[in-house]
Amino acid sequence: MQSTFLNEKEGKSLLSKFGVDVPKSFIADSVECVSRKIGSLTAPFVVKVVSEDILHKSDAGGVAINLNTAFEVVEAIRRMQAIPVIAAARIDGWLVEEMIPSGMEVAIGGFYDRQFGPILMLGLGGIYIELLKDITFRICPITEQDAWEMIDSLQTRKLLDGFRGGTVYDKQLLVQGLLKIGGKGGLFMTHQNMISELDINPLILTGSRLVAVDARIIQKNPNETREMSPVGSVAGTDVDVVKKFKPLFFPKNVAVLGASAKDVIIANTFIRRLKEFGFSGNIYPIHPKAEEIEGLKAYPSLSSAPNDIDYAYVAISAERILQSIDLPSGKCKFIQIISSGFAETEQGWQQQEQLLRVARRSKIRLLGPNCLGTYSPVGKLTFPKDAPTDGGTIGVVSQSGGLSTDIIKRGQWRGLRFSGLVTIGNSIDVKPVELLEYFLSDPATNAIGLYIEDIKDGRAVFDLLRNTRDLKPIVILRGGATRQGRLAAQSHTGALASGDEAWVALSEQTVVELVDTVDEFINALLALQFLQLRTMAPTHKVVLFGNGGGSSVLGADCFARSGLDVSPFALETITKLEEIGFPPGTSVINPIDTPVRTLQEKEGFIAKEILDIVYDEAKPDAVAMHLNLAAFSGRGTSNPLQNLIDIITQTKRVRGADTHFVLALRSDRSEELDALRREYIELARIAGIPVYDEIVDMAKALRIVSNLERKMILHSSQVWADPQDVGLLSIPA
Repeated sequence: MQSTFLNEKEGKSLLSKFGVDVPKSFIADSVECVSRKIGSLTAPFVVKVVSEDILHKSDAGGVAINLNTAFEVVEAIRRMQAIPVIAAARIDGWLVEEMIPSGMEVAIGGFYDRQFGPILMLGLGGIYIELLKDITFRICPITEQDAWEMIDSLQTRKLLDGFRGGTVYDKQLLVQGLLKIGGKGGLFMTHQNMISELDINPLILTGSRLVAVDARIIQKNPNETREMSPVGSVAGTDVDVVKKFKPLFFPKNVAVLGASAKDVIIANTFIRRLKEFGFSGNIYPIHPKAEEIEGLKAYPSLSSAPNDIDYAYVAISAERILQSIDLPSGKCKFIQIISSGFAETEQGWQQQEQLLRVARRSKIRLLGPNCLGTYSPVGKLTFPKDAPTDGGTIGVVSQSGGLSTDIIKRGQWRGLRFSGLVTIGNSIDVKPVELLEYFLSDPATNAIGLYIEDIKDGRAVFDLLRNTRDLKPIVILRGGATRQGRLAAQSHTGALASGDEAWVALSEQTVVELVDTVDEFINALLALQFLQLRTMAPTHKVVLFGNGGGSSVLGADCFARSGLDVSPFALETITKLEEIGFPPGTSVINPIDTPVRTLQEKEGFIAKEILDIVYDEAKPDAVAMHLNLAAFSGRGTSNPLQNLIDIITQTKRVRGADTHFVLALRSDRSEELDALRREYIELARIAGIPVYDEIVDMAKALRIVSNLERKMILHSSQVWADPQDVGLLSIPA
């Protein structure tokens, strides 16, 4: 069944009910009735064709403007009737309305996203909106703060402020219009079950009015299914979520299904890694015939295990899992299904649904299927080999098992340490939002990373992040974002949407940053592990300090492109630095460019004198130091790098956490320097200093930190009990 749309008169009538200003108008059934009705309007007039067969009236020639008399309106209707595309259409009438004086043309639109619900769009330019594509999106309901940020994010916003002597427009009218359409109690939220897409383009902003001149509302197909939680729901708020997930992250009794008494397969490997990792609880191999597996007594079924199971690791074929997990209620709390073979086929879908029914009957929570495991260093649970055994402050949820191994192992050599990491695969039961809520509530977790291919319930994630009191920075790496475009857009707004709008809006409205690569993901989490986010003002002023003139120049460019300020020092600061007495070739303007010879002065302790002046005089938000390790090789008998690490550690400890310190250790990738670099990274990790490969990595990581600080400061100032009520208008029902 095709979606239908309200005609323009019906659409404007609906807008009017929500306080949106629309022109006075009437519907003419024929040319004969025009002269009878037109007396209720004030010239000039506009006439438009009304037809279910004509979605884009202007393209069909079905709009006439600047008409001053009833005769001109009738003539315009007759001209339109002669146009072939209109003549062939079913005509419901002719909309005649007062023409609104010229002003700034604005477009407000939206579409219903099956995961996140209503998405609101704003753009300037009327007919130019598709050409300029200067648009912005937010997830509804928006707050007044959201509305102001939407306006501020447009490149063309200066046109509202009297650009080059132009008219100054009242932006508060635009804020009110956005809230009437996309705010709590606004049109889109109230009728979200009816509206698929909407276009209000243009609205004309004049001196005292914001008037909807055209409106197109596409109704949902009645058969369209709802794939998300009701707006306003937040997962798990009735349960202590940390207590609920404790058996997963800190299990005492672990069962393993799929290990062999003869071969070494994935389940055997899991048992071996548990032992190597220092798991001190009970491990119960489950096998229908074996007496012993991996030196442990085996049991024929989960139900025959001597104790209740906190966590079961399942790596058997899909068809055998159903009978294996059909247990008495409470016998097993969490089962992680490593096996695939479910959602990939029609039969697998049916098995997956049946699996879920059995698990719920047995009060078991399922993770997966098609994943790799759970990593909890403090709980001594692991699936990667030789993962760090010391706990950290980063929690990760991932829909990819293989990528999770990369995150843990690559992060390990970078100094990253985890409070926990869960792979969830198809996530047929435990959803990303539940584990996100756990890490938000977990006192050991300071920052969260998500790798997401299918969020499952974007609305629940949005509501959780908007309403949580446990505010923590979140980094999201998305998979398959380019495949999520909307395929059947019937409006200009829908045509402008690429499929990524909800994610970008989520990052704008919550304390979330989006990244595109695993390296960016690890780099961001590394910064969040070591840097204490600033609470008064976001990071902006940066001092760049290192060896290598070309590197310093390129580095300054990287920071500038990241929106960070590496401005020259004031004359007083430069004078104090020069009084130290540097060898030739040293520059102290900012960037501070110190050749190896300079850094070898006083066996590296000259860096402390430099940093003391920088902290006292320049008062930066962050210091970014870069060292080219190869430049120190073979340059005299003094290697100041150890002393430099000590100086950085001491400076960070004495100066406090309000000024961020990040370090790039650049290597030529020789075995010798890479081994040395790894030693320095470990020293830096112990000292709480994030280390990066290149200057550009530092710049991007500090940009993410700055963005998150801005969002944390903004969100911390709001009333978390009901943030949607902050600054909202009273919207007519």
